[in-house]
Amino acid sequence: MGMLKEFRDFAVKGNVIDLAVGVIMGAAFAPIVSALVENIIMPPIGFAMAGVDFSALAYGIPTGEGNEPVLIKYGVFLNAVIKFMITAFAIFLLVKAVNSVKKPVEAPAPVSPPASEIYLREIRDILAKV
Repeated sequence: MGMLKEFRDFAVKGNVIDLAVGVIMGAAFAPIVSALVENIIMPPIGFAMAGVDFSALAYGIPTGEGNEPVLIKYGVFLNAVIKFMITAFAIFLLVKAVNSVKKPVEAPAPVSPPASEIYLREIRDILAKV
């Protein structure tokens, strides 16, 4: 029973909830980034590189006569790396925007001690000198 309580305490902490929300938002954000990279960013880059379609880039390893070569599709990997970089940058901008909206927690102003305490300290200091 103790382990169940410990797990419940762990699961309801704010950090775990924040992490779950982040994972869900990331999963929802992934198709948007995929569409952005594949349909908006990569076509101009491919055009600038003389019409190269990154997703079609591959290296074929010959397997013998009459057999299809084994393809190492490094273009798909390049697309994935670019998607990752764009996703990381977008998340960075999102976190930066959220942090700028949050107000910093201000420390409470120090409270001055009551006059009676100040007088008692002065009396103590005077008696210490005597």
